[in-house]
Amino acid sequence: MTAPDSPLHRPAGPEARGFDQVETWVFDLDNTLYPAQHDLWGQIDARMRDYISGLLNITPEEAFLRQKDYYRRYGTSLRGLMIEHGIDAHAFLDHVHAVDLSTLEPSPRLAAALEGLPGTKLVYTNGSERHAMNVLGKLGLDAHFTAIHDIVAAEFHPKPTEEAYLRFLRAHGVDPAKAAMFEDLARNLEVPHRLGMTTVMVVPPSERIDTRESWEFEGREAAYIDFVTEDLAGFLEQLGV
Repeated sequence: MTAPDSPLHRPAGPEARGFDQVETWVFDLDNTLYPAQHDLWGQIDARMRDYISGLLNITPEEAFLRQKDYYRRYGTSLRGLMIEHGIDAHAFLDHVHAVDLSTLEPSPRLAAALEGLPGTKLVYTNGSERHAMNVLGKLGLDAHFTAIHDIVAAEFHPKPTEEAYLRFLRAHGVDPAKAAMFEDLARNLEVPHRLGMTTVMVVPPSERIDTRESWEFEGREAAYIDFVTEDLAGFLEQLGV
């Protein structure tokens, strides 16, 4: 398979790994399999803030700061709430993922590109399986994935911790040296690359910086990013399968 090299699909460095050995294709969900412009994450973000505000009886502004602090320190806000407040994780996930998916539309081009990939396709998300299934259904992509590895399957160990990835690899029998991972957050690709995976960061061209924390942009020029693309479907099409 030929690695794409164009303004929209570029190797991040001269030592970028290729795809000839890839047998397992691993995709993050939110802001990766659909463009960030749909702002589902903005809805989830707001619902987390409201949940924390009610749980801790603090203002929405205070809840937002607490939420982002937990997100950065623990990998997910949920993990921080579990460790520091012992919350019911399932109730939290049900609440924050009760979002409006009406802006999502089927993506036949991406579906065809996924269909053309040889081997196994998996979704690996820090969200819930139900949320992933709802999103994949709206995108028309649900038939193209063998399994979804969600935060519950990970026993609430979130990306980017090494423990989370090792649990994922064991659960699905994935050889990291024969796998590729697609993510929108650079920090979630550091461990996969170290374990041997080819890494691709998906960066939407219309990304709204004001909806993300500044630290989420850290690492985008790091050596552990093999490829960067602004068009996931186009990237997969140009692999030349």
